[in-house]
Amino acid sequence: MTGTLLDHHDVVLLDLDGTVYRGGQLAPGADEAIAEVRARGVLVRYVTNNASKPAQAVSEHLNSLGLSATPDEVSTSSQAGAALLAEQLPAGAKVLVVGSAALADEVAQVGLTPVRENADEPVAVVQGHSPDTGWWNLAEACLAIRDGALWVACNADATLPTERGELPGNGSMVAALRAATKQEPQVAGKPERPLLARAVSSAQASRPLMVGDRLDTDIGGAVRSGMPSLMVLTGVGTAADVLFAPVEERPDHVADDLRGLNLPPSATVVGEQAGWKVRVGEGVLELSADTAPQPDSGEARVAALGALRALCAAWWPLGSGPVEVRAQDAASSDALRELALG
Repeated sequence: MTGTLLDHHDVVLLDLDGTVYRGGQLAPGADEAIAEVRARGVLVRYVTNNASKPAQAVSEHLNSLGLSATPDEVSTSSQAGAALLAEQLPAGAKVLVVGSAALADEVAQVGLTPVRENADEPVAVVQGHSPDTGWWNLAEACLAIRDGALWVACNADATLPTERGELPGNGSMVAALRAATKQEPQVAGKPERPLLARAVSSAQASRPLMVGDRLDTDIGGAVRSGMPSLMVLTGVGTAADVLFAPVEERPDHVADDLRGLNLPPSATVVGEQAGWKVRVGEGVLELSADTAPQPDSGEARVAALGALRALCAAWWPLGSGPVEVRAQDAASSDALRELALG
């Protein structure tokens, strides 16, 4: 492939927390990378599993961080959940909402009737994250689901990243209802297909690229949707996570941050890497360097990421899960130290 990674796609689907920003700050290089995406005429879609905020609030937050974003560029799991319900229910059908007012609004916008109690005889339940969800809300949903109501979860993320650390997410509340009802919900958010499919459709695109920091949701969603992906290391996922990833969560490209979008595909793709050799032994990967980066030259990190892509290319065809990595020289030892591997 020639040109940059961007040149081969007509829309970039960007995860938010850990990819575009971290808490109240932009991720390194996010502003310049997204500006370049727009300059090249490639469309942007911000895709989030967070169902507690409307698209307008998400775009306003992005604007407050210095990015240009409009509500129609935001795809949320609450939108995807509401759309999934609308595909299966008649207009005006009652849906018991376990979640925020924003989720209830999405249900109303697709022509369905949001309710909060099982006494209203809902034919479906939709569940999204809200910090105000309590036992009473789960109890009402439990009764409806046991009565045969269709159950849609906006996402099944067990945890929610916050500035205080990982806290219980919608998936933890879903697990409570799963245990109480012995039923399984339809899931709209990543890694399932509805959210990403909706984002691609809204852009009328045919060559999407998914970019994220989590293997289980962002990259897993791309794999299930049959689209290529770029893994960035600005959030939850680590180099070790990438190397040990199961087949269904393996990215096509790996970069430090969103600036990888503006590199040639050969500089980010998982495959054999110039300057690195990997020998596969019995339960071990032996990494050796052909050339060593100059100290303090700024090349050490670039070289280390090349080593990671080479290790993945050697290990993935053979297995998944943890494998021992050994350095065979000083340069490879430096790379593994940089990656927190070995």
